[in-house]
Amino acid sequence: MTFGPASRLGVALFEETDPIESIPGQRADEQEAIIRAIYRQILGNAYVMESERASVAESQFKRGELSVREFVRAIAKSDLYSSRFFETTPRYRFIELNFKHFLGRTPKDLEEMRVHSTLLDNGGYEAEIDSYLDSDEYQATFGEDFVPYLRGYKTSAGISMVSFTHTFAMQRGASSSDLKGSISGINPVLNRNVINNTPIPVVSPSAGSAGNGWSFQESNVRDAGLTRLGSGAGENGKMFRIEVTGYASPGKVNRISKFRRSNKVYYVPFNRLSDEYKRIHATGGVISSITPC
Repeated sequence: MTFGPASRLGVALFEETDPIESIPGQRADEQEAIIRAIYRQILGNAYVMESERASVAESQFKRGELSVREFVRAIAKSDLYSSRFFETTPRYRFIELNFKHFLGRTPKDLEEMRVHSTLLDNGGYEAEIDSYLDSDEYQATFGEDFVPYLRGYKTSAGISMVSFTHTFAMQRGASSSDLKGSISGINPVLNRNVINNTPIPVVSPSAGSAGNGWSFQESNVRDAGLTRLGSGAGENGKMFRIEVTGYASPGKVNRISKFRRSNKVYYVPFNRLSDEYKRIHATGGVISSITPC
């Protein structure tokens, strides 16, 4: 059963679907379902044309010559994966996607990113791919026969709450695509948040009637586009930082944000929080986070 509000955060598919395992003697249609699941996970839910499929590796898998892990390796080292996620994207976007596709989570910290960046420099593309699939973590989590799946939204040993919030920034719903479905385009989604070990507001990926986060995008510069509605802490009370997303134009055909940025930051003293809360919702905004300064 999907837990709490996470059913609205793009992970219901993973909560409601048991891990997929390849076992000997499966029917042809069951093998085909496993192959589709592998493409969906490893290629980030991006569409795969018939001519792009790894026909040789698929045949070997169906004959039992390749395990799920080795079939994943064949897809990951293919021209298809390389052209989509390596050749046309910055290295840190490539690395954060590798973590998601192969280990089902986001990078823990800057050091993990550095290790893989160095590996790319010294060992090259194939060594980078092998580092995930040959890791103890992969073997302990998926073994030879389970299809990798998103798991970073669940609590587990060694995974911080910061990484938990990063997962929702990387996974924007079951229908999103890592190839074309991110508002960030080819730019890294986590980047400075991994470097600084800072959490990201967890907002719903679904559109709904007032946005509800589908257009949310972290500012490239911290507090860019901020608006100060109070003079500071003091007699008005402590200051609070309000981050808002999902601005829309009620009654218009085009409901895309009327602001140049898809999120906006306000600083408000405590005694004005209630009024500001009402104003934001009256103008079509959705509050993604409220934090004391």
